[in-house]
Parts: sequence; C-alpha cells; structure tokens
Amino acid sequence: MKRHSSYILAAIVLVLLAAACASQRKLSSIRGNSVGAGLRLSREESSLPELSNQTERRRDTLKVQDLDGKEVLIMRAIKDESTGEMVATEVLDAAVVTARFRNVAERRGEVDIEFQVIVSDSLQDRKWQLRFYPRMYVLADTLELDPILITGDEFRRNQVRGYQRYENFLASIAKDSSRFIDTRSLEIFLERNLPQLYRFKEDTSVVTEAQFASAFGVTEQEALQHYTNKMRKRWNAMKVKSKDRMFRRYVKTPIQEGIRLDTVIAGANGDFIYNYLQTIHTRPKLRKVDVVLQGEIRDGLNTKLYDIPPSPPLTFYISSVSAFVDDTERYKLKIIERRAEANTAYRVAFATGKSAIDVKLGDNQNEMQRIRENLRSLMQNEVFDLDSIVVTASCSPEGSYQANEKLAQARSESVTEHFRRYIRHYRDSIERERGFMVDEEGNIVHAEKVPDIPFTARSNAEDWEGLYSLVQADTLLSEKLKEQLEKNSFRKTPPDEREGKLRKQEGYAYIKESLYPLLRTVKFDFFLHRKGMVKDTIHTTVLDTTYMDGVQAIRDHDYELAISLLRPYNDFNTAVAYLSMDYNASARAILEKMERSPMVNYMLAILYSRDGDDQNAVQCYYTACQQDQSYVFRGNLDPEISALIKRYNLNAEPEDDLDSYY
Repeated sequence: MKRHSSYILAAIVLVLLAAACASQRKLSSIRGNSVGAGLRLSREESSLPELSNQTERRRDTLKVQDLDGKEVLIMRAIKDESTGEMVATEVLDAAVVTARFRNVAERRGEVDIEFQVIVSDSLQDRKWQLRFYPRMYVLADTLELDPILITGDEFRRNQVRGYQRYENFLASIAKDSSRFIDTRSLEIFLERNLPQLYRFKEDTSVVTEAQFASAFGVTEQEALQHYTNKMRKRWNAMKVKSKDRMFRRYVKTPIQEGIRLDTVIAGANGDFIYNYLQTIHTRPKLRKVDVVLQGEIRDGLNTKLYDIPPSPPLTFYISSVSAFVDDTERYKLKIIERRAEANTAYRVAFATGKSAIDVKLGDNQNEMQRIRENLRSLMQNEVFDLDSIVVTASCSPEGSYQANEKLAQARSESVTEHFRRYIRHYRDSIERERGFMVDEEGNIVHAEKVPDIPFTARSNAEDWEGLYSLVQADTLLSEKLKEQLEKNSFRKTPPDEREGKLRKQEGYAYIKESLYPLLRTVKFDFFLHRKGMVKDTIHTTVLDTTYMDGVQAIRDHDYELAISLLRPYNDFNTAVAYLSMDYNASARAILEKMERSPMVNYMLAILYSRDGDDQNAVQCYYTACQQDQSYVFRGNLDPEISALIKRYNLNAEPEDDLDSYY
C-alpha cells in the first residue's frame, strides 16, 4: 500500500515538473523569437453606417447620364486581362484585411476606431495572464485605452484561491468585543462574591455606570477589564492593522477592474481574436489617428515574464464633411443712426435735507471720480461727439412730496454746476495742450476749440417706480406686501398719502433702512452724435458675426452649435451642419434647391447613399466627378461613397481619362 502511494506521489510530481518545463520551454521560445501580438483592421463593412434599405436587393447595373445627357451604364464589373473588356462579376468578401491604414468617417462629431487584436496560440498558457495595452496617438496626445486581459484557467484558479484565503483571514477577525471576555469566569465571580449584582443577569432594567459603582464599589468597566483576555484582544488588533499586508500576501495578482476584456482560456486552441471599438470625439485639425498595441506576460506570483513588443501601428485617416464648409465671409445690412444716447446712475450722498456736495460724505469720493472718468472718456471718444448732458436727481418717498421736489432740484443743480466747472477746466487744459500754429504768412492759427457742453438740471421728486422694482426683486419682503404695492388703488393714491399707507405696512422699517437709500441717485443722460455724419441714418454692410461663428463651429466640429446659429440662414453651410449630424432630410431639402455645383452633387450623393437610393447616389457622384476630378479620390474617404465604388467597381482605373472610370 505504501509502495502504491509512493508511485502515485511520484507520478504527480512528474506531471507537475513536465507542465512547468513545458511553460518554461514556451517562454524561452517566445523570448527567442520576440513573439508579439498583432493588430489588424476589422472587416471594413462593419464601420459603414447602416442604410435604410439594407434588406433590399441591389441592382447589378445602373443607368446614369453624363453632362451632355448621354446615358452611361454602371455595372459590377472588372477588366478581363486577356480581352481588355469590362466583365460583370460577383465580388467575394475578403477573409482577412492586411492593410495597415483605413479611411474612417466622422459623423455627429465622433469617429469609430475599429480594429482587431490578434493573439497567437504560441503566446497563450494556462498559467499565465497576458495583458495588452492599446495606445492611441491623437495629434500631440497619447491616450491609454482600456486594457485587454487573457487569463489562463490555472492562473485564475490561483487568483480565486488567494481571495478565498484572504476572506478566511477577514472572517478570523473578531468584530464583537465581547468575544475577548471570559464570561463564564465573570459569572462565577459575580455569583460567589456579588450575588446582588448577579441577580441583574435576569433583570432587563437599565443600570447606569454610576449606580453600578455606587452599589458594588467597582465600575462595570473595571469588572470587564479584569476578565478580558488581553492577549487575544491585542492579537485581534494586530490582525486589523495587517489587513492590507495580508491582502498583498494572499492575492498576488488582484482581479482588475475598468478593463475592456478579461477572458479566461483553458488552453491554447488557436489564435485569439478580439474586435476592439473605440469612439473618440473629433477635434479641430484632427486628420489621422495611430493605434499601437503592446503588453506583458505575468505569472501567478505577479512576476513579469516577458514584455510583448509594440505592434506596427494601424493608421486611421479621418474624413469629415466639415471640409466642405464655405469660408466666404457673409455680410448683413446695418442701419447706423447719427444720434446716440447713453446713461448711467451714480449714488452721490447728501446730508439730510442738504444739496451741497460733500466729497467726504459716504462713498462720494469714488462716485465723483467715476463721473469724471466717464466724462473724460466721452469727450475723448473718436467716434462720437458729446452734445449735451441732462442731470436728474431723485429722492426717496420719505417726507412731503413738495419738499422732496425742491430738494431734488437743488441737488441736481448742485451736481450740474460742479461738473460744468470741471468740464470747462478740462476743456481749457485740452486747448492749452493743442497750442497754436503759425502759417506760411506768419499768422497765428489756433487749434480747433473744444465746444462747450450744455447741462440741464432736472428732478425726480420721489422715485416710486424705482421703489416698486426694488420691492419686487427683494427676496426678504413678503408676497402680500408686493401684491399690495402692485394694486392700482395704491399706485394712483397721491404721493404723500401713498407714503403714509406704506408706513403702515409690516415691512416698512426694512424698506426705509435698506431700499430708500438706493433711490437717492443722480442720473446722467448723455446725448451724442457721430463725428462727421450729416444724415440722420446711413445704411451700410457689416460682417455677420453670428453666421461666421456658425461657420467656425463647423470647423471646430461643434455641429449642434453650428445648427443653432445657421438654421435661420438655410444655406449651403446649414446643409453641411445638418449632414454632419445625420439630419439627412433637412440637408437634402436645402441642397436639392441649389445649383448643382460639384460639391452640392457630391453631398447629395452621400445623402442618397444613406437613404439606399443607389441610382441617384451614383448619378450625383458621377456628375460631381465629371465636374471636378478631385471627387474621384474624395469618394474613397467617405464610407457612403466608398460603398458605392466597391459595389459597382467605380473608379476602376484612375490612370486613364475620367470617362474610362465608368
């Protein structure tokens, strides 16, 4: 029996050694041959947009007309090498795509980058994990795509076993502190020495810590501490602190999250192929994207066995209908008025019942400086001349209307006189700076004088309209008060009676304290005219900035913004924006009404192809190519046209003249 067991044990050891040697030989072969994974293009048809009529049978032959109205037959055909004639044929799908580049189309501001990851069986082993890291190079940026993991079944079993051991470790950590107390010894002690306390075992009434200590001379905590197994408690605390360390000990290679694929294989049964699809948002100036794949092999101890070398790049050339945008500047009619107005309000503080300006009162120094700066900027304006200024002072409703009217007028006149003197002084200083000139005859010629600017002083005795606006905008006042002030019965009351009614309202104290000061303002109205302009109005054209912003939005691939800006114009660029967002009916409604330029015909070909209308699609593409041969090559960039070219073998021989393509 012992001899039989020895044979079994020896057989197991030999099997394990053989498996280990096999893995080692495979690794040596991989290193010696620099084996890597591969990238290749997916089937091209998988990238094409779905057409509405995909289930309909396609015709092999189409009739189209050239620019002279002559009919031309388009068929699925190839050139017979022996006779040189075009012969109808059925094109078979290719099994494997070997090209390293592809033209992909941007639609709705996005591009689908689709490729296949090929992992040969020579890289696969049940004890290994293959980690692949696709990288995408977009302009100056390198984007790390989601990894792909291919995990051997033995590797995964070791992972799961590590997690199970860690779960067992966590289960051994005590979460209830009562597990450290020797409850049996504690009960015996209480029963023998403190029978009064032991009776509490069956008593559910609450006993406070103070009552416990008062009755028995020892606290509950002291009793528990005496019968607590301190060594077990310390050992448990050490386990809690070592959770991270034990996780690293048991789980050598954690199961990763946030990856594209983690598949488990039981053995090397041929090449592993994964279809990878990554959608990216387009950017201005984005013309191509490169994709490279590299990776590594790890064993169950998370030891790196081999760096999988980078694959040759796949290149995706991006085509966008935004290239069709018309950059022609657009102008709109603008009516320019000779006269213009501007106004602004300032909070000049006055002493109660006074009209004299005190620059030291409140924030007057800053407010007066703001007025002076505004006046200087208007007098130095290169577009407008300042004709006149109207100054209006306002008071709050506090006090009698008659007194407020006089006070407001006096304050307005005070401010008017103050700044009239300022402007005169400023005007004199400008004239002194300009000086004078002496002409050829020796006469003194003074520079053009700065005209005097008339002021008008007006008053707004009580600014009730301003008060109504402030009350409605205030969030602290009640809706009831706001409704009361909106009533006609209140608004049509004479001002003094109105203020008396307001004084009786619940929020009056707040209004007087917080809102009344905001009504004591001095408003400046500036009346100007355009320099050198005689007529009251002039009609001119200016750049339509809204339209040009829409054009720029197309260039920036922000098609939703472009549509919102260009929709009112309903022109060619609007159709480009619609086409970019697959709003095909809207784009077609615009383009079908336009003159059939090469670009219009080509865009219509895209639209008809999307609708599955091959007849009109080929006709428009054929006409566009006759009008402009550059569209022969452009057709390979857009999947809608590229599908037509392949289906009907268009553009078969680009070295001949255009008519021989069809």
